[in-house]
Amino acid sequence: MSDYELIETAGVPIKAWTRGVTLEPSARRQLENIAKLPIVFRHVAVMPDVHFGIGATVGSVVATEGAIIPAAVGVDIGCGMMAVETTLNAKQLPDSLKQLRHAIEKAIPHGRSNDGRRGDRGAWHQVPEAPSVAWRELSREYKRLGDKHPKLGQGNDVNHLGTLGTGNHFIEVCLDERDRVWFMLHSGSRGVGNRIGTYFIELAKRDMRRLIKNLPDKDLAYLSEGTQHFDDYVEAVEWAQRYAMTNRQLMMDAVVKAAKTEACGLPPFELGETAVNCHHNYVATEHHFGRDVFVTRKGAVRARLGELGIIPGSMGARSFIVRGKGEPQSFCSCSHGAGRAMSRGEAKRRFSVEDHVAATQGIECRKDADVIDETPMAYKPIDKVMAAQADLVEIAHELRQVVCVKG
Repeated sequence: MSDYELIETAGVPIKAWTRGVTLEPSARRQLENIAKLPIVFRHVAVMPDVHFGIGATVGSVVATEGAIIPAAVGVDIGCGMMAVETTLNAKQLPDSLKQLRHAIEKAIPHGRSNDGRRGDRGAWHQVPEAPSVAWRELSREYKRLGDKHPKLGQGNDVNHLGTLGTGNHFIEVCLDERDRVWFMLHSGSRGVGNRIGTYFIELAKRDMRRLIKNLPDKDLAYLSEGTQHFDDYVEAVEWAQRYAMTNRQLMMDAVVKAAKTEACGLPPFELGETAVNCHHNYVATEHHFGRDVFVTRKGAVRARLGELGIIPGSMGARSFIVRGKGEPQSFCSCSHGAGRAMSRGEAKRRFSVEDHVAATQGIECRKDADVIDETPMAYKPIDKVMAAQADLVEIAHELRQVVCVKG
């Protein structure tokens, strides 16, 4: 028996795995607007980390027929998580992890400066060999997209490949319940994915200009199957998802290489048996309730029976490697994290550097005013989020952070 709350709407029902966690009124209104769209199939599934999002709700799983809503994927296309187990254990870590954090920060561009223009510290100034080689494979199709839609070819692309970004993107060193060391990171398709997402959201609005007044929210404009713009979006979003997956793999390779440098003080190690690389902002064609449908997950992870996923907590909180239970009513999905409990601005107003230092005690991470918006108190309690989705996933490993690199 699925443990969701059923919300009846003027459109399809909403099934929300939100028992014990907050569903803010603004997010509920967004979800009700999605449910009114004629293209939505069966119901809208809502994950326990749900919160108000730009364009569409974070923590929503929307199945559609005959069309795709670009805003239901969002602009950080292919954003997701990667985690790898290592043969290291806690006793092999040095007393101070500062050198390990600095080695990771040196190896991978992170953050943003100069408004992302020339000299931006979050981009490559001279692209290394590994991203260059990966880009050769990606660039051919990207050029085709740019030939059809020239605006897509303007901005960052290869110089963001293998870089972290800002906001809630992170790289962590964690210990599991056995004290085994893991490396984990969170990022997506960076500037190029943002450009693709923004461009097609606006294109959908233009295509629906005559019908836009009939939509409950203009941001929910959709691209109809059989149109050129639909085909172009599917091609572009699939490319951005490959870029994002490649981006995470390149960064993970760089993390492992950085950790093996002599300055970090770690003994020789190898990667273990478990590795997970999963999206949580994307669209895929899937079969549910006897129909082939387009499933958009914005802030949600696919959790088919036995499928591994990652649900990170906030800085200073636990994270989880999970195994899906294949719950049909959630369209085989689970949450993508703890979910914000408040806006970034509210977090900065409410908490001090001292609050953040106390909340991240024992973790080697930044403890300054610029990361207050990412402090653990800005997020929902991860324990409550996990309890609300107990029928969606089972916990395979429980991780606790010891190093956290933020953009």
